[in-house]
Parts: sequence; structure tokens; C-alpha cells
Amino acid sequence: MLRLTPILIAILAGLIMYMISAWRTGRELDARSTLLADAPILKLTSQLAKTLNLKNLAVYVYEVDQVNGLAAPDGRIFITRGFFQAYHAGKVTAAEIASVIAHELGHVALGHARRRMIDFSGQNAIRVALMMVLGRFIPGLGVYLANFLTQMLSARLSRQDEYEADAWAAAVLVKSGIGIAPQISLLQKIAGLTGQRGEPPVWLLSHPKTVERVAAIKQLASSWKPPGSR
Repeated sequence: MLRLTPILIAILAGLIMYMISAWRTGRELDARSTLLADAPILKLTSQLAKTLNLKNLAVYVYEVDQVNGLAAPDGRIFITRGFFQAYHAGKVTAAEIASVIAHELGHVALGHARRRMIDFSGQNAIRVALMMVLGRFIPGLGVYLANFLTQMLSARLSRQDEYEADAWAAAVLVKSGIGIAPQISLLQKIAGLTGQRGEPPVWLLSHPKTVERVAAIKQLASSWKPPGSR
């Protein structure tokens, strides 16, 4: 039992750290967000809400310059001011913004926030266990290797979440009449919008490569077409 104590403590610490992080995130979003009030985008979010049998689909603008969308731990959906400015500058369309909103809704519907809490706690325990084992065989380097291996695991789980949210969003976008074209076109623009240059090795990526995400969405859409259709 004593051997397991550090791992159990790591699991508990992971849960506590995640809960504190979620609380801080919620406070930050409350303080720096306003309700989205753009007619073309709201028209599309109404279509999404109708498809999902929701009375209302509130989306908020988070006042930061980065181009991003996010789902808060409490289920609220946000796009950043940077994304909204890109929309007003004509760099992205209302339908492309709607595809981001659908993607973030996918994270909420699929319970990714709750799963990340469990994953984070588990990864913290794995990190501690690896440190204990590797520290015996590779003194000094064991800590760094344990952190690296845990980071690889975290990135892999995050990529899985992104694929799932993409698939969920694609289905809702098709059913609502918006279609997958805006979802694909936005993915192809995202590197330019975020200023991303190159990509780290795939095993360290928290998001799948764009070409792989697009291919997965197209394959899904193709499987939904009746036989013989174009």
C-alpha cells in the first residue's frame, strides 16, 4: 500500500489542479467576455440550435487577440476577439465561424472536459510512476524522460478529442444545412490566421495535422451519401 501512496496522491493532486484551473478559467471568461451579437452568425447558430433541439444557443466573445474557439468547463461556447476581428476583416465567413462553434459544441456534447479531468489525473499518476521507475535506472534524466513520455500521451489523447469533435460537428453542420465546406475551408486557413509556421513532430501535436482532419471529414461525408450519388 505504501508503494501506491505516491501514485494515489498524484491522482488526487491532478484532480485538485484541474478543478482549480477550471475555476480560474471560468472567472477569467466571466470577466473578459461579452455575448455575441452579430446577425449573420446568429442566424447560423439558430440553425444549429434548431438541429440540436435547443431553445437558445448562446455564444460569447472572449476579449483576447488570439484566433481561437473554446468550450469552457461549464459548457459555454466562446470565440476570441481575434477570431471575430478576422471575420469582420473578411478573412473568415460567418459559416466558418459557425463551424468553429459546432466543433466546440462537439467537445461539450462528447464530454471532453470531464474526460480531460480524468485524463489529467491519470497522466499525473503515470508521470509520478515513471519518475519513480526511471529515476532508479537513469538518475537525473528520469524526470525529463517521464515528462516527455507523459506529454506524448497527453498529445495523443488531445488529437483523439479533436477528431471526435470534428466528426460530431460535421454531422450537425450537414443536418442543419450549413454543410462541411466551411468546416474544411476554415481548417485550411487556420495556420495563416494563427501565424503558425511549420509543425512539431506529430507525436507532440495537440491537434491532428490539417490535411488529416480534412481527409477524415471528407471520408465521413462520403460515407453519408446514398449509393450511386455524386
